[in-house]
Amino acid sequence: MRTERTRLVRHAAGAVAVLAVMAGALAAMGRVWWCRAGDPHLWSGADEILSRHNSQHLVDPYAFTHVLHGLVFYALVWVVLRGRAGATGRAWAGFLLEVAWEILENTDAVIGRYRTATIALDYYGDSIANSVADVVAYLAGYGLAAVLPVQASVAAFVLVDGALALWIRDGLVLNVWMLLWPIAAVLRWQSGG
Repeated sequence: MRTERTRLVRHAAGAVAVLAVMAGALAAMGRVWWCRAGDPHLWSGADEILSRHNSQHLVDPYAFTHVLHGLVFYALVWVVLRGRAGATGRAWAGFLLEVAWEILENTDAVIGRYRTATIALDYYGDSIANSVADVVAYLAGYGLAAVLPVQASVAAFVLVDGALALWIRDGLVLNVWMLLWPIAAVLRWQSGG
């Protein structure tokens, strides 16, 4: 029991250290710690996804897409690393993929792509607090995928992404689609037209 607790503490400390490195990298890239506009709110809602508050507060509707990342990355690392890494190794691989995405997502090139190809016209990157919260949301999704049957994970993905499409006219699938292959009609719809 003591050995298991020690192992969990070591992994938790390692994860906190990785998040600290991510925060340092984002700070070095010029990302702000909190909302660029200086607002102290913890949540920025659906009415602010087209504003400068998007991805600036601790949590926003896009946190749910990071929960979905957890479901997807769980499946991805299971398929790729099955038989080569145990559950802990796969969890670390997925966690590091999510952290790498948070850093890549906040590069000037990806921010520029978001601004030209998606509804994120007033997007200037995530605040560091938002990026950390996104990784925590990812961990929640990964944890759910670890305990849910595959069918429940797939159903949860479809329900959450569908709800996001109805709520904010965006979601993980739409976000990735528009980032890679923008469609003018979809962009008009997402913009409220």
